[in-house]
Amino acid sequence: MADATNSGFTFCLPTEVRFGEGIAVELGDAASRLGARRLLIVTDPGVRQVGIVNRLTRTLVAPGVAYQIFDTVSPNPRDAECMAGAEHARGFAADVIVGIGGGSPLDAAKAIAGLATNDGRPQAWEAPRAFINPPLPVIAVPTTAGTGAEVSWSSVITDTGRHIKFTVRDVQLAPRIALVDPELTYSTPRALTAAVGLDTLTHAVEAYTCRLANPVSDALALQAIRLVAGNLIRAVQDGTARQARSAMMQASLLAGMAFRNADVGAVHCLAEAIGGRYDTPHGVANAVFLAGVFAHNVPADPERHAAVAQALGVEPDGRGVLQTASAGAAALRDLALAAGIPPLAELPGIDPADFPVIALAAVRNLSNQSNPRPLTVEDYEMILRHAWAD
Repeated sequence: MADATNSGFTFCLPTEVRFGEGIAVELGDAASRLGARRLLIVTDPGVRQVGIVNRLTRTLVAPGVAYQIFDTVSPNPRDAECMAGAEHARGFAADVIVGIGGGSPLDAAKAIAGLATNDGRPQAWEAPRAFINPPLPVIAVPTTAGTGAEVSWSSVITDTGRHIKFTVRDVQLAPRIALVDPELTYSTPRALTAAVGLDTLTHAVEAYTCRLANPVSDALALQAIRLVAGNLIRAVQDGTARQARSAMMQASLLAGMAFRNADVGAVHCLAEAIGGRYDTPHGVANAVFLAGVFAHNVPADPERHAAVAQALGVEPDGRGVLQTASAGAAALRDLALAAGIPPLAELPGIDPADFPVIALAAVRNLSNQSNPRPLTVEDYEMILRHAWAD
């Protein structure tokens, strides 16, 4: 892969990021700064049930901002849900969309913001097509430390007819303001903390090793990897560990900035393929393929993979670059196991007979071109079978 330091690049961050414990109570102020009078809050039943939404809507009283709540969002947002949300936004005459939750509500919020001002189904705006009319402004309030969706201008949606995931991507979808509050992650269950933490790690690893890496994304990605390596297990084991939770939230944010300005690669190609087919949680799907894809990609760029290994805590100890890089794959596998991520063969519904179809979907994913090592359908099938046997 070409040296990222010797190439021209563009880095874009359209989102104003506000980070810190308790920062989410600035929602009312953020809405006022955007001139909002009528908010549509997009969330999911779980986030609403734990009381986060009610706590934040109280901040809207003083500025006199009206709001309605749309909480019909699945763990992998569906095309029909996004269309229903857009209809709700138009019916309420919403002027700003607020996403509160993990990656699914935030992705749904962005899609709803675009569809509310543009006709057609989400599929009509599949990347690389951009929206004709400007989407409604979005405020993002993440409640998990994993997706980086608060600084992304893409939305991954499940096509319920084709049983695949597709992406709507437009820089105009980037949230105007992101309120990144580690306190909102304290109630996240252990299994979800593990899954979204490995999602963060995947974003960072793929941003650093992909073909579109640049010096700024490199710096962000490596720091995110260090933060995950040093804090994930503690955050999983103790939800009240404030320092670990804050570090994981920072890692998620940094990795989101990194991969949005670089790309991801084969891990995401596979994860989105099985997520669209089986509704597998995205973070879990990434986690089960991360070590195997990393090992497969090492020969394409041993130096960068060795740098990832060292960010994970692997000491070279006299080993060569290739051996250090290969040890990174073992470190990724060990971290997933320590976090409690189940292997591919234990995930619900996975059928090895579908591997050729999954491999074909992975090859067709736009991010396949960014993977450091060119992969064919046969390559993806081999990676799937190795993951199944692990």
